Amino acid sequence: MEFVLEAKQLSKVYQDKLALKGLNLQIRAGEIFCLLGQNGAGKSTTINLFLGFITPTSGAAYINGLEVARNVTEVKKYLAYIPENVMLYPNLTGLENLALFSSLAGFDYSKEELMEYLVRSGLPAEAASRRVGGYSKGMRQKVGIAIAVAKHAKVLLLDEPTSGLDPKASNEFSELLLRLSDAGTGIFMATHDIFRSKEVGTRVGIMREGELVDVLPAADLEANELEKLYLNHMHI
Repeated sequence: MEFVLEAKQLSKVYQDKLALKGLNLQIRAGEIFCLLGQNGAGKSTTINLFLGFITPTSGAAYINGLEVARNVTEVKKYLAYIPENVMLYPNLTGLENLALFSSLAGFDYSKEELMEYLVRSGLPAEAASRRVGGYSKGMRQKVGIAIAVAKHAKVLLLDEPTSGLDPKASNEFSELLLRLSDAGTGIFMATHDIFRSKEVGTRVGIMREGELVDVLPAADLEANELEKLYLNHMHI
């Protein structure tokens, strides 16, 4: 499979508002694509189209070669999603949440295997048996990463994952993403975090008013250059 995620002339109109305009995008296995843009630029709309939460007005989104709108249930097998606030069951422990979500994806792991996924994802072993309701945002994200790994997701979609994280937690999250990338997961991250985009991204895209206006190899830019370019595109 050449591309694990692809958009072909993908567009979405809400009533008379154009939220996404003719997006063309391809992401390969192991690539981290970071999408920068202001609130309302179309980043979350793009993610929701890939998740099958909404249907495109025109064009198509593909996951692992399958058109999302025609295969909403099927593509879920290949996808993991971490929103700004990871949705877990607060009255269950980290271990119980991972057991539940991996079983829903068709996997039956032993307690030892589940614990290994959590620890590999950076969650302290002692925290795995505590209720998620008492977790920090960074800890919930680590459970989210463990779920992605346990279900062997080919594509990971992230919406503002570093928002509200302290520098240590943000750095740990970046390291987890790089490990997933090395293992072949294709990652699409919508973010405001220019520094993190430069640090972990393979490519960085800039979106304005529903349109992808620039795509650059992250290695070619310093963080301050990327910030300047981003601000120029925003006309600030």
